[in-house]
Amino acid sequence: MFECHLKVGETAEFTKTITETDLAMFSAISADFDPIHVNEDYAAKSPFGKRIAHGGLVLGLLSSCASTMSKRSAERGAKAVSVSLGYDKIRFLAPVFIGDTLTARYTVEEIDPAAARSRSKIEVIKSTGELCMAGIHVMKWVVRS
Repeated sequence: MFECHLKVGETAEFTKTITETDLAMFSAISADFDPIHVNEDYAAKSPFGKRIAHGGLVLGLLSSCASTMSKRSAERGAKAVSVSLGYDKIRFLAPVFIGDTLTARYTVEEIDPAAARSRSKIEVIKSTGELCMAGIHVMKWVVRS
């Protein structure tokens, strides 16, 4: 029987301030050089008034939280290893700018032993309290042999 040794309601958080380097590195990794991310003159004329961070970069902050949950599970004796099954209902609710400090929050909402899955609420919140991203993360727990 699968056990991940996590509890419903358990939370992990990761806080980071978004930098110019973050945007440049994410552009290079993803090959997303859209001017809204890389061109200050272009972005100044946009409804945002300045460059915005890539949605994928903002979502990527939650990888740290998922990893924290996996590490906790292993430290508590779980025999299963987690792998991401996917992200659902992702919504980008507010722009993220260089200099914004974000907290990625990951909260376990459901553990399904029969399917060996967990479902967690994911959020990214600005230091101002503004919710800028929300969704669901599903992890599959694979039993080690």
